[in-house]
Amino acid sequence: MKKQQKFSMRWLGKAKVVMLALAIVSLTITSCNDDDVPVQPTQSIVALAQGNSNLSILVEALVKFPDLVSTLSGSGSFTVFAPTNDAFVGLLAAIGQTSLDDIPESVLRDVLQYHVIAGASVKSNQLTAGPVATVGGENITVSLSGGIRLNGSVSVVTADVEATNGVVHVIDAVLVPPSITPIVGTIVAPAFFNKNFTTLIAAVKAASPDILTALLSSDKKTLFAPTNEAFAAAGITSLPSQATLNNVLTYHVIGAEVKAADIATGSSSANTLNGKIYLSKGAAGVFINGSTKVVATDITASNGVVHVIDRTLLPPTETIAEIAVRLSTATSPQFTQLVAALSKVPALLSAAGASGDLTVFAPTDAAFQALYAAAGVANIDELTNAIGTEKLAEVLQHHIVGARVFSSDLSSGSVATLNQSVTVNVTNLTITDGSGSTPAAGLVTQSLNIHATNGVIHVIDKVLIPTGIL
Repeated sequence: MKKQQKFSMRWLGKAKVVMLALAIVSLTITSCNDDDVPVQPTQSIVALAQGNSNLSILVEALVKFPDLVSTLSGSGSFTVFAPTNDAFVGLLAAIGQTSLDDIPESVLRDVLQYHVIAGASVKSNQLTAGPVATVGGENITVSLSGGIRLNGSVSVVTADVEATNGVVHVIDAVLVPPSITPIVGTIVAPAFFNKNFTTLIAAVKAASPDILTALLSSDKKTLFAPTNEAFAAAGITSLPSQATLNNVLTYHVIGAEVKAADIATGSSSANTLNGKIYLSKGAAGVFINGSTKVVATDITASNGVVHVIDRTLLPPTETIAEIAVRLSTATSPQFTQLVAALSKVPALLSAAGASGDLTVFAPTDAAFQALYAAAGVANIDELTNAIGTEKLAEVLQHHIVGARVFSSDLSSGSVATLNQSVTVNVTNLTITDGSGSTPAAGLVTQSLNIHATNGVIHVIDKVLIPTGIL
C-alpha cells in the first residue's frame, strides 16, 4: 500500500508539472497571436476609404478619376494623407464653392495628387521633418514638434491605417499645393475654383505672368469675371495672342474696389487698367458697354471684389470711321453706302475718325437702296446731285448724336442729333426721324453697341430723314 501511495504521489506531481507546462505553452501561443504576430491588412487604400463614412467626400473626389482609383486599388506601395469630410467642407468654404462638382477637374486632380506619396509606405514613426515629394511634383513640409503637422497647420488625427498597398494617415484639413495656395481667398479664386470660368483661367495662364501677379497683389481692385459662355458670346472661341489677352484681361480690372452699391444709377464710366468702360444701371440691372450684363455681384475677396458678367469685354481699337470702312470691305460687306455718303462730306468723315464721344445710327446698305428707290435715283452720286451736298450732310448729321449712348442708356423719347431730333421707342426698338416718315426705322438687335474708341455704332434698317429734305 505504501509503494502504491508513493507511486501515486509521484505521478500526481509529474501531472502537475505537465499541466503547468501546457498552460505556459498555451499562454505563449495566445500572447503571440494577440500581440506579437501582426494582423495582415486585407483591403486596398481605396477600399479602406470606401469603408469609412468619415472619408466619403474623399471617395467622391477619387471616383471622378478612374485612373487614380485603379492605381490606389492595385499593387504598389503608397502613403496617403486622407482628409476627413469636415476637412473638405472647410476647403469648399475657403474657396467659395458648394460642391466638388463646382471645381474644375484639373484643379481637383492636382489637389488629390498632392496627398499621395508613391513608392513608399511611410508609417508615422518613419516620418522625418522636412520636405516630402508627392506624386504631383510638389512638396509637403512635415514637422514633428507637438505631433505630426503638415505644411504648418494640418494635423494627422489618425495614423498608420494599414492597407494591402500602403498606409493611410487621416488628416483634419485638405492640403493645398503651394502653386495654388496664393490664389485662395483672392479675386482670382472664384474663377480658379469654378469650372464655369476655365476659359478665363486659361487666358490668365496664357497671358504675361505680370497679369496674374497684379491680380494676386494685395492692392484692392475690382474684377469683372466672364464665364465660359461669356467668351463665346463675344465671339472668342480660341485664345488669341498673348498681347491681345493682356489687353482684354486688363480691360476687366478696375484698380479700386467697386461694389454694386457704388455704381451710380444711370450712365457712368470707370477707368480700368486698360481704358474706360461705360456702365448703365437701371431696373434691368447693370450693363457694361451696352451689351454685357453683370449677372452676379459682390463676391468679396481679400484683395477686392468680383462681379460675374455674361459677355467678355473687348477694348475698342478702331474709330467709328475705321470700323465702317473695315466692314464695308469685308467678305460680306456692310456700310458700303454709308461710307460712300460720308466720303461726300469730308468734315463728317473726319469727325467720325477723330477723338471724342459720338453715337452713330448706321443704316444698312439695304436701307440706302430703299432710299434710292423712294427718291428715284440709282446711287449715292445721283442722290447727291438731286439734293445737294449740304442737304446730304444734314441727312448724315441726323444719324449722329454728340454723346456716347449705349443701347442700355436709351430711353423712350426725343433724342437730339447733330441736326434736329429723333424719337426713340425702346419698347419697340424703333427710331422715328424728324420728318415723321413711316414705318419707323428699326434698331437691328444683333448689331447694337459696336464699340469704337470715339463712340458707339447702332445699326438701323432705314435711313433717317430730317424734315425739309425730301
